[in-house]
Amino acid sequence: MVRREPAADRAPRIGITAGKAVGSAVARNRVKRRLRAIAATALPRIPAGTDVVLVAKAESSGKDFQHLEADVIAALGKVGIA
Repeated sequence: MVRREPAADRAPRIGITAGKAVGSAVARNRVKRRLRAIAATALPRIPAGTDVVLVAKAESSGKDFQHLEADVIAALGKVGIA
């Protein structure tokens, strides 16, 4: 989900969620840590006033960092951010 507020003077925000379908608490936390690291590198490219919510899917726990990063960059590109 991406929401933009035109001419907003606040920094972009990123939310991350991982439901039980991702796996155990350990797996969900691992995926969220990876997504946080990816979001930190993508944050400078996100326009001010934009809210981004990253939702981890079940297959996220089986992917390594590089594949997750590629997925996030592709998703941001689809909505015109990356």
